[in-house]
Amino acid sequence: MNKLPPLRLAFPPDLSDQAAYEIFEFLEALGLAFEERYFGQIRSHRRASHPTKSEIEDQFWENNPIRR
Repeated sequence: MNKLPPLRLAFPPDLSDQAAYEIFEFLEALGLAFEERYFGQIRSHRRASHPTKSEIEDQFWENNPIRR
């Protein structure tokens, strides 16, 4: 999958404290709702693309058993 270039957002420099807080609250709620809905898919992709050291070792020993 091709990575998209980083998003270049232009935030207004004169945003009020209240507006900044309310936008932050909205973005945080949006992120939590998205994660709650797609957690299984996110976790599955993360595991497939970034296996832990123990998963890599387990896979090695499954494919290369010790022969006696």
